[in-house]
Amino acid sequence: MTTGPGFFSLLHMSSTDARPNRLAQEKSPYLLQHAYNPVDWFPWGTEAFEKAKSEDKMIFLSIGYATCHWCHVMERESFENPDLARKLNDQFVPIKVDREELPDVDQIYMKSLQAMGQQGGWPLNVFLTPDLRPVTGGTYFPPQPAFGRPSFGQVLDTISDVWQNNREKILESATALTDFLQSTNRATTEGDVENVAPPGMMVSIKAVDLFFQSFDAYRGGFLTNGNNKFPPSMAILLLIRQYDRNQDKRCIQMVETTLSAMKRGGIYDQIGGGLCRYATDHDWLVPHFEKMLYDNALFISALVETYRVTGKQEYADWADDCIEYVRRDMTDPSGAFYSAEDADSEGEEGKFYVWSEQEFLQVLEEAGIELEDRKRILRYWGLSARGNFEGKNILHVPVPPEEFGVDDRFKEKLAQARKALLSRRSRRERPLRDDKVLTSWNGLMISALSLAGRVLGKPEYTSRARKATHFILNNLMEDGMLYRRFRDGEKRYAGTLSDYSLFGCGLLDLYRSCGEPDFLFKANELAQRMVRDFKPDTASAFYESPPEQTELLVRPIEGYDGVIPSGNSAATRLLLSLSLYGFDPADNRKWATHIMNHFKGALFEYPQAHPYMCSSLFLMHDPAEEIAVTSGQKDEHFDRMMDYLWKKGHPDRIFAYYPPAPLENGSTAGEQADLASKVPLLEGRISEKEPARGFICKNLTCEEPVKDAKQFILKLS
Repeated sequence: MTTGPGFFSLLHMSSTDARPNRLAQEKSPYLLQHAYNPVDWFPWGTEAFEKAKSEDKMIFLSIGYATCHWCHVMERESFENPDLARKLNDQFVPIKVDREELPDVDQIYMKSLQAMGQQGGWPLNVFLTPDLRPVTGGTYFPPQPAFGRPSFGQVLDTISDVWQNNREKILESATALTDFLQSTNRATTEGDVENVAPPGMMVSIKAVDLFFQSFDAYRGGFLTNGNNKFPPSMAILLLIRQYDRNQDKRCIQMVETTLSAMKRGGIYDQIGGGLCRYATDHDWLVPHFEKMLYDNALFISALVETYRVTGKQEYADWADDCIEYVRRDMTDPSGAFYSAEDADSEGEEGKFYVWSEQEFLQVLEEAGIELEDRKRILRYWGLSARGNFEGKNILHVPVPPEEFGVDDRFKEKLAQARKALLSRRSRRERPLRDDKVLTSWNGLMISALSLAGRVLGKPEYTSRARKATHFILNNLMEDGMLYRRFRDGEKRYAGTLSDYSLFGCGLLDLYRSCGEPDFLFKANELAQRMVRDFKPDTASAFYESPPEQTELLVRPIEGYDGVIPSGNSAATRLLLSLSLYGFDPADNRKWATHIMNHFKGALFEYPQAHPYMCSSLFLMHDPAEEIAVTSGQKDEHFDRMMDYLWKKGHPDRIFAYYPPAPLENGSTAGEQADLASKVPLLEGRISEKEPARGFICKNLTCEEPVKDAKQFILKLS
């Protein structure tokens, strides 16, 4: 894997003659950024824990990630400061953690910070007892007292003094916080979690009502995060599920209003494509400029789904644009997907993305665009001499295109300008690209590309999903066990629940798009391993951390769908889908019910915080028919049946088919037929002599096969 431009400038932020610390031996781009700090950093592990115990020192745990703006700020201000480094080294055992490599560690200590009444964020800095119990902490600490916060040096001195002279106070806090963390794993439903009825469809209806209450009808999105607006991709997917079910027009209104506003805002990279992490204002204008793989994967799925239900080409075109960004800037030659791009370049947030009016016009002139067109393009993207961001311009579309008067000729001029601006921008110093490969995040992109491949009719997208899948299977899986991270030739860290469940869902989605049964069987194998390794002793939701991660205060259980679906939400979708395909139906449904019941109270009280899990309720209570389509050889009826299933059915529809899409794995048609016959939905239904047949089934019991595509589609419509 190659390293993105700007990486080594971040790696050597400190003095070039500084000596490396232990982090220089790590692979994480985030840890390597701190490899030349004067702080005597340890990675998470037994060496640091044993030192803390043997020297009777508290641990200073600092968690962040490579593309985190305030992590960079605190490093420059504090971790490169020799005096502060000396205090840390003398008084504490300092540990650095990449939250993306060890999300369960981050999850535990983020919850402890929130239990202290503080708002979470990164860098996350927590002080621990030598036995890893949290005591106190915060996010960013300034080098001098500011923002109503003490300086970092004052915090270090105070904590050290209390540890030496008033240890009982620290131990009391550690006990209280540890008790709280252990309590968070308890089910939100009292009584018999195993036998109680799972939550019903009223949960998703309530979620829609609550989304409508917080909906910003003028600017799109939801007013739930103060001044910030995050891409609500999982909410959009749930709203579309509800619209599919009952044609609630509020759902599609919220979806389209939000997408239209985001497309015109600075949160979307108007020149290079791709979605930024979030907007810092309600107008979607000023983004936090970092780009994350998971945001773009979920957003592509939301765009494709919106195209499916509305038929509006603009959403398909936008999905194509996002996919092109991922191909160009976030895809390794091996086919796997990188994790993120930083907000900062040359030490400034957003510098790579913003424009002066003068430079913008110069680029357009050099591209041969005439003066009147240059002026109109300037107005279209809202540029001015004064700018809208620290004297420069974030490109956005202040007037909706239909009101601005965008005709075909102007679209061509915009495309010409965009190409020239992208070429000029590519010569700037790029932000850091975090090029590690994470299994769960790749699973999300595999799902998105598979969905786009079949709904948009672009098999090249399915091919990219297949290539990334083979990378994960060949490089991040060994003896049935998934690993979480790959970088620079090394796989490391046992996979979390999210890795198993989200990659498993990716395999399911890829199977739907290419029909190769190997992917479906592999999804089932992962689900079996997931149940074995992550289920608790009592009927409950699954642990997020793997059994191999023994150095944790607790094994967390999480259901909140934050920036990505929780491991339990994705596990529910995976298990229910496999049960409907006929793989261990009773057991898989039982485990999915346990998860739902564990979070039943939370789902009723805060369903909008669990949109991905709420979407799985449709699989549990309102599944469509299971479909099998087979043909001795592909013909017009087979193609029309499959075209309907690919492009019109919702993505969780259960269908199996033979023959598959054009084979890319080298196996013969006969070998594929033998494999396909082992899929329960296809068992006994494959015949090389029969024409196209569509089997419409319920609980794996099928009606007489339908041979006419028109009749088949009418039955499913």
